[in-house]
Amino acid sequence: MQIPAILAVILIGAGIWSLAVWPQFLKRVMKDPRARDAAGRATKFLTVHVVLVTISMVLGLATAVIGIAGLVA
Repeated sequence: MQIPAILAVILIGAGIWSLAVWPQFLKRVMKDPRARDAAGRATKFLTVHVVLVTISMVLGLATAVIGIAGLVA
């Protein structure tokens, strides 16, 4: 399947955006007082956000790869 070059570039940009933004978000979540309990253990707040960031980054990487494949093909 061929995709227009402009759409491939948009996919690459969206993937790069995800890979750039989500780690910064996770850094802020890690500093949030709700991330750890009094004993220093991870809370559900932190766990949910780590899962969210992980899934979003995997999807961002996949989006960028699809965009690159669209440009190469």
